[in-house]
Amino acid sequence: MNNNPKVYFTREITPEALVKIYEQLDIPLEGKKVAIKISTGEAGNPNYLKPELIKDLVQKVHGAIVECNTAYEGARNLTKEHLKVAKEHGFTDIAPVDIMDAEGEIEISVRGGKHLDVNIIGQNFNNYDAMINLAHFKGHPMGGFGGVLKNQSIGIASAVGKVYIHTAGRSRDLEKFLHCFDTPEATAAMLPPQDDFLESMAEAAKSIADYYNEQQKPILYINVINNLSVDCDCVAEPETPCMADIGIAASLDPVALDQACIDMIWSSSDPGREHFIERVEQQNGIHIIEAAADLGLGSREYELVELD
Repeated sequence: MNNNPKVYFTREITPEALVKIYEQLDIPLEGKKVAIKISTGEAGNPNYLKPELIKDLVQKVHGAIVECNTAYEGARNLTKEHLKVAKEHGFTDIAPVDIMDAEGEIEISVRGGKHLDVNIIGQNFNNYDAMINLAHFKGHPMGGFGGVLKNQSIGIASAVGKVYIHTAGRSRDLEKFLHCFDTPEATAAMLPPQDDFLESMAEAAKSIADYYNEQQKPILYINVINNLSVDCDCVAEPETPCMADIGIAASLDPVALDQACIDMIWSSSDPGREHFIERVEQQNGIHIIEAAADLGLGSREYELVELD
């Protein structure tokens, strides 16, 4: 008998397909106060998950869209501006939008980590009974790629918490971090070796799962594999997507889910895959999956269940 976690997959990228794949996970969230963790997308970036795609799912569970402020100078590093972008991108038309660190942050324990002792997250994360980690799976300039693991680490960390993860526990100095890319010397002084950063993201993601598990609060994981730019939704002027859309995948295991999505890209016949793979390998992006598996967050082995 195959006891590997199931990863459900559909090639359809529609509102109906998103609801269908949520239902396959068989953990009804109706009646709970549900956080829908997405990226609202930097101003100028066209690749974020669109409100018209996610609206049916969000409203089915009466969810709130949740985010935290960024740790770089852009249109989303302050709550007022962040909410303005969320409105301009159409998210406030479909659900309440909660910037979880708008009024403060809390620290939760990180167990078994090499770099972090705590994870610093938006305090409003405590206000929810369940979470759908709804990630846009794409490339990323620093992480190599971004899926549910990144969405659960950097995405739920407060602005200060983002600094703490990016520096692998070296610093909480947001003001200093905002200028750490001004010169090579400042970058070298602030940022750790790449694998330390990736391991810190894995540790933060694991701490969120542990924190909710202890309170018997469920987390459901969904990756939408579309608009496959090598740049993240946090980049104001991203590269044009280099691959055709692949589909939607979902699981109760975040490690299995991100691994399955990486495997789909590696096995793709799309000629654009080479550019995407180059970005992932350049940043050793697979290491976040390796580190999360080593921490016990999930399994790199999985059973793919195709719904089409």
